[in-house]
Amino acid sequence: MKNEYDFTHAERGKFHRRDAVLELPVYLEAGVRDYLTARAKAQGVEVSELVNDLLKRDIDLIEAAK
Repeated sequence: MKNEYDFTHAERGKFHRRDAVLELPVYLEAGVRDYLTARAKAQGVEVSELVNDLLKRDIDLIEAAK
């Protein structure tokens, strides 16, 4: 690292976007990932679509059990 940095021409908030959405990475165990990838391929859908559908069903079950 430098001892000093020149921020004379810097612009505060230049890259800030109020409506930006942060996509969180989700890390799956290898066996889980392989299983979901195979199921998604068999159904002809993307893994993210399959996982979202499974999680939505889990949410519905949790809400129904309340």
